[in-house]
Amino acid sequence: MSQPTASRRDLLKTATGLAGGAVAGSLLTAGVAVAESPTPDGKSLVAKNGRINHSVCLWCYKGMKSSDMAPVAKRLGLKAIDLLTPKEWAPLKENGLICSMTSGVWGGITKGLNRREHHDDISKTLIDLADANAEAGYPNVICFSGNRAGQSDEEGLKICAEGIKKVIGHYEEKKVTLCMELLNSKVNHPDYQCDHSDWGIKLVKAVGSERFRLLYDIYHMQIMEGDVIATIKKSHENFAHYHTGGVPGRHEIDDSQELYWPAIMKAIVDTGFKGYVAQEFIPARKDMIASLAQGVEICDV
Repeated sequence: MSQPTASRRDLLKTATGLAGGAVAGSLLTAGVAVAESPTPDGKSLVAKNGRINHSVCLWCYKGMKSSDMAPVAKRLGLKAIDLLTPKEWAPLKENGLICSMTSGVWGGITKGLNRREHHDDISKTLIDLADANAEAGYPNVICFSGNRAGQSDEEGLKICAEGIKKVIGHYEEKKVTLCMELLNSKVNHPDYQCDHSDWGIKLVKAVGSERFRLLYDIYHMQIMEGDVIATIKKSHENFAHYHTGGVPGRHEIDDSQELYWPAIMKAIVDTGFKGYVAQEFIPARKDMIASLAQGVEICDV
């Protein structure tokens, strides 16, 4: 089945008129092509329907800082930027945005909660990030299982639950949600432990708090297990956040890849989801913002 992805190249121009002019100038200096009017009707707004809270992962856009992306996200109708540390938050408020998933946990992806020797360092940063989120009014903080390194999945789950329980009371008090990301261990993150939704869901149940949930990355889970829509319908109460990405290759979510995103987004909407969906594909086109606009439009069901 083909996605409704008519070419936007003829509809897009290099930015010379972004608000303030300085943003466009800095992006062009960095070699980043930015769309001035990414919609056929000449208006900038792409996210229009209000049923999906759209966000974007900044790391996918090389050369852009949060101060560059924030006015672009506002212009396209996004509500948030994903995977920022508190040091990167300053431009958000002035553009009416939030950070929909805060990053910065000690150890990153590979040194995670599945080792007791990591718990003290991770706990400290998770407490600090919860406090920062609560003060800013932001909803989520990301965490990771870490790599197996010979550890059984049963032992890893037990130790992750122990580590999360050390901080989850604080998250409950601050009304912030801690989210462990589901990642593939087949292509991008070899040996990562939280690589199947069943394992992550068991961890959610073991922790037993409404303030611990999963970040269901659709790109990663399509690679590991497929059955995306059925999983969302069956287990959506365990998912607090979603990421996109084209399979294969992690590029644009258009008709060059195997998932049909409007149906996935409709399934998410049908569950009553009120969180955020963040675009996390790596643009392959020169005009990265045109790709972002296209991705948001595809998902704006």
